[in-house]
Amino acid sequence: MKPLIRTIHLWAGLVFGTILVLQGLTGTVIGWRHELDAWLNPGLLSVAPPPGTVAGDEARPAPSEVSAVAAHLAQDPAYGRPDTLFLPEVHGDVYVAWYRPAKPASSWEQGVTRQVMVDPANLAVLGERNWGEAGLSRPLLMPTLFHLHRYLMAGDAGKVIIAVQGVALALLALTGIVVWWPKMTLTAFWHAITVRRGGNWAKFSFQLHRAAGFYTAPVLLVLAFSGVYFNMPDWVKPAIGAVAPLSRNEKAVNADSESDARIDAGQAMAAAQARYPAGRVSRIGIPGKPEQPYEVRVRQPGELRQGPGATRVSIDAGNGAVLRTVDPLAARGGDWFVSTLYPLHTGEAFGLAGRILISIVGLTPLAFFITGIVVWIKFRRKPAKRGAAGRAAPTRAREPAAPALQRAAQR
Repeated sequence: MKPLIRTIHLWAGLVFGTILVLQGLTGTVIGWRHELDAWLNPGLLSVAPPPGTVAGDEARPAPSEVSAVAAHLAQDPAYGRPDTLFLPEVHGDVYVAWYRPAKPASSWEQGVTRQVMVDPANLAVLGERNWGEAGLSRPLLMPTLFHLHRYLMAGDAGKVIIAVQGVALALLALTGIVVWWPKMTLTAFWHAITVRRGGNWAKFSFQLHRAAGFYTAPVLLVLAFSGVYFNMPDWVKPAIGAVAPLSRNEKAVNADSESDARIDAGQAMAAAQARYPAGRVSRIGIPGKPEQPYEVRVRQPGELRQGPGATRVSIDAGNGAVLRTVDPLAARGGDWFVSTLYPLHTGEAFGLAGRILISIVGLTPLAFFITGIVVWIKFRRKPAKRGAAGRAAPTRAREPAAPALQRAAQR
């Protein structure tokens, strides 16, 4: 079976290699996209911290401030009611209002979302950009790399392609382990996990390809599985549910959708904060229909996911009651497993060291692609040389026989 598996490994690498290299390189960069985005766009995404605070320390905006920002935008005809409001994470950050994008004309078209940045101190609009619009300018560079990594800038169709690529990456990792598997001796195992000095470029490429594959295969499998789940969760949910139970993801609705009484974004934030007093509210989804509740994101201490966190609270838009919660710290079975996929994919589950590891692993598809092609070309040439040597061998064997035949004829 090993030659067949080696062939599968080869062709999976040749067919999907270019996309895998793109995914790896963009993943290395966007793992630091928040820091890079703020560095590239200081006037858009950064402001002076409030007096008496230190830039970079955790920010906890007051509900009244959140209400003021949402109302200020809603009353301005140039902006209107946002779909989601991202709150400052640290002192020096800004509010980012997201607006619902127009439906793309086709499944291949990338959706574009309007982002408006607001200064927390004076509610002044600092600027805006279109999240999803392709471009290499400072405001559009990081969003473009993100959408290349997630969708190939191709909308829903790109999600399917990336999911297929994730399956191919898993196939490459699994077949690579089989091809790598050495004889069960200490010397053979050591040779399979090390790169030794000396030899030509092809030999070095083979050793590097084989050893790097051994060290990175487990991480690549995690990245492959989580990447498929993010884009096409229905492909892998049956497998997860077969091992551990998954909760049904049912939408929450307001108790009374006909009532005119409505709480504002600040009140919804206060209700979620009361439910998780130690947590930090990171974003608020503002309802656009009468039956929709507020969807509030909270990060609790101890969560694997950094930044916005993964705790979700649905707040009744009429009476402010908590309708539903999704708590990763209380999750069990399949729900807990799913909650770990994003922080594992980004590496943030292990802090700074994990993010650095994922950034390094993001460079390996390029190394695998280059060394794999070098080894492939080398092995393609070898059979040709052996065939040429085989054709020459009979000629050389007949040469010494000629004088003997002449002597026999004379006798």
